[in-house]
Amino acid sequence: ISPDNVGNPQYDPKAMLKLHVYGTAYGVRSSRKLEREAHYNISFIWLMKQLKPDHKTIAEFRRKNKKALKNVLQQCARMCIKLGLIEGNTLFADGSKIRANASIKNKWTKERCEEALKKADERIEEILKECEETDLMEEDQPSHIKMRKELSDQATLKSKVQDILKELKDEQKKQYNTTDPECAVMNSQKGTYSGYNAQIVVDEKHGLIISSDAVNDNNDLKQFADQIEQANETLGSPCKTACADSGYATTDELAKIDKKEIKVVVPSQRQASENAPGRLNKELFQFDEKNNRYVCPEGHALEFSYSDSKSRIHEYRISDPELCLKCRHFGQCTKNKQGRHLRRPWNEAIRCKLEEEYLKPESQDIYKLRQQKVELPFGHIKRNLKFDSFLLRGRDGVKAEISLAATCFNMARMITILGVTGLIQKLQG
Repeated sequence: ISPDNVGNPQYDPKAMLKLHVYGTAYGVRSSRKLEREAHYNISFIWLMKQLKPDHKTIAEFRRKNKKALKNVLQQCARMCIKLGLIEGNTLFADGSKIRANASIKNKWTKERCEEALKKADERIEEILKECEETDLMEEDQPSHIKMRKELSDQATLKSKVQDILKELKDEQKKQYNTTDPECAVMNSQKGTYSGYNAQIVVDEKHGLIISSDAVNDNNDLKQFADQIEQANETLGSPCKTACADSGYATTDELAKIDKKEIKVVVPSQRQASENAPGRLNKELFQFDEKNNRYVCPEGHALEFSYSDSKSRIHEYRISDPELCLKCRHFGQCTKNKQGRHLRRPWNEAIRCKLEEEYLKPESQDIYKLRQQKVELPFGHIKRNLKFDSFLLRGRDGVKAEISLAATCFNMARMITILGVTGLIQKLQG
């Protein structure tokens, strides 16, 4: 470099991407650790051709190229499609919760904000009162200075809390984390913490990941349609079958995919519980679609009563309450003196259709593959890649990180399937 030039030339983005992917593949993700490996690890030195970027350069590259890094998995998946490793006929979706780079102690709710404002106002009043008393006594001046400093601190705290409360109201959020505003409180077997819900969609043929995502929903109920559509976008054409566990069993979400003539194999919550229906549960009441009514196991009709557009349900009631009062199952079926009534969601027909689809033998065979296909990647990512928490903050950052991790899984699978020599030959061909 010429002494007259200021700064260093830009590093090749390909080299920086290789550094991040290779580091993630071996559980080395932090910028400082990657800097160290580039200096002392022979494989990193060979990969980087003796380039030695410092940790700030590595961190800046990751921070400034979040959206580009998010697309790395898509490019990898499309390469797998060209190599014939992904067919796109049957897709499996799954999610796993991963810690965010933020403490749950920094979570603020409306109630916490109001309580903090109340305490701040009370303390400010106390300080002002103490200041007045000190002024009157005209002594102990150092104490007076300290009180003024505390007053300023309390006023600053109050201003910050008011800003947080305004953010909660404007964005209609139930909670706000001051470290990472886009993360959410996650409940899992490992406890309660701030995190993200990582999503992946896997192909049936070799279990390769087609798409990945990170959302801040505490469950998977609203994710099925979005995740399958993202995978289909990468494939370039719709899949034939989409499968997931009962955590995705929201009828409205499943219906979006079913309408596109894609076979949906997702058990309902009732089916997943494997509990046989009770003697007089709703499932044992036959629905007469022609006459728009239910028929109870004793042969009595429950006629249509009304519809509730807000909750999107139809109400059905027994035609004559005396039939229930005189029935031998009164007390077991219902204790209501007005007789038995049932609620039928507007989308009940599609729910029944999806339940029947799940029970078909061919659907059962597909569902049995789900666990070994879609849960293996998360096991590899969390255990082998030591990916137990995100380093970046915000959804764009965590999407980039999970994309890199999923790409590393795909690369390991490709080597397992084709071998190193075979993979190189395929890529060169």
